[in-house]
Amino acid sequence: MKKKTGFTIASLLLCFSLVAAGCGNSDNSASGDSKTLKVWFMGTSDTVKSIAEMYEAKNPGIKVDVQAIPWDTAHDKLLTAVASKNGPDVVQMGTTWVPEFAAAGALKDMTPYIEQYPSMKAENFFDGAVETTKYEDQTVGIPFYVETRAMFYRKDLLSEVGYPEGPKTWDELKDASKKLVEKGGAGHYALPIEGKDSIFPVIFAWQNGSDIIDKNRQPQFNQPAYVETVNFLKSFYDEGLSPKGTDLDTVAAFKDGTMAMFISGPWMIQTVKEKAPEIDGKWAVTTLPAKVTNTSSIGGADLSIFNYSKNPDEAAKFIAFMAEQEAQLKYYETSNSMPALKAAWTNEALSDPMIAAFGKQLENSRPAPTVKEYEEIAQAAMAAFEQITIGGADTQTELDKLNDKANELLGNK
Repeated sequence: MKKKTGFTIASLLLCFSLVAAGCGNSDNSASGDSKTLKVWFMGTSDTVKSIAEMYEAKNPGIKVDVQAIPWDTAHDKLLTAVASKNGPDVVQMGTTWVPEFAAAGALKDMTPYIEQYPSMKAENFFDGAVETTKYEDQTVGIPFYVETRAMFYRKDLLSEVGYPEGPKTWDELKDASKKLVEKGGAGHYALPIEGKDSIFPVIFAWQNGSDIIDKNRQPQFNQPAYVETVNFLKSFYDEGLSPKGTDLDTVAAFKDGTMAMFISGPWMIQTVKEKAPEIDGKWAVTTLPAKVTNTSSIGGADLSIFNYSKNPDEAAKFIAFMAEQEAQLKYYETSNSMPALKAAWTNEALSDPMIAAFGKQLENSRPAPTVKEYEEIAQAAMAAFEQITIGGADTQTELDKLNDKANELLGNK
């Protein structure tokens, strides 16, 4: 998720340092023994209101005050909350924001609470989701919901070229792509290579054994695994298997058969159903093709305790409830956001084969590198990818430059 302004946490902290001390969280306690728990969720309140009411019914004396924040303003609102030390007790964090806000000291280490509440234990969740909650040696969140990328494909068209269940390996993907384009003729493509989606090349790099940025904060962009990956993706452009432009309507092309595959998230299931009812029954979703692995990305959101909360124990108890199957399934019902809790996937509500394919893919998924500098690095990586695939730059030379830039951003130089 991208920042919407040029402000940084550091600059806001400097600004607020000029304000008199004591501007922390106001007392959330109501009269008597009751307390109000301030919870910030992204999106709309209707997705969470019923769950908050469930919690209140089980916890007399606790009022859950849910504030819904649009995603496009949430980052700036969180920056202000950190700088003023005045914010919620519980905050929903986009997974890509966790390193930034954890580095600023905005998120409480939840390790003691994980020992207290079994529902928070790491083994309950997909491994990739757990990775998003880590920053350095701390656990600063609990997985809430998840999303990943999988392969959408036209069963009828792939069957005609020998892959009725979709390609399972990189070699099969290339072979199927060539046969689809040869059979379809001019104006036909196999799938889009999304160079302007920063996670797209990374997914393929992981599949080829690259760590992108290793545990010692060393970038791997100019190493053989990443170089080979970029050349593999570039070959789809060079061989006319993928459109070079960005104006092609993916769903329209999928519907009319001029593009038989694309990689995307679960939100596209309903989009295809609504915009292309003519091909109902002719398409499906499956896991991504593999090289060394078939790893995909994982995103979504975590729940964290704001470090300046005056009710951290109550906040932890609420998050523990949100990690239980009842709450996870209810949120799926109200928002269509997929549960981070593995046990929830045995429920009939997620038994649709297309949804189940994403559940299978989540078993082999990982987040973008959890370093606070990654957003800038990702922008540089996209620019390098475009220079190579569209601009004709030499792959190794351009990736050497990218690696140098990443080292600079990471403070390795």
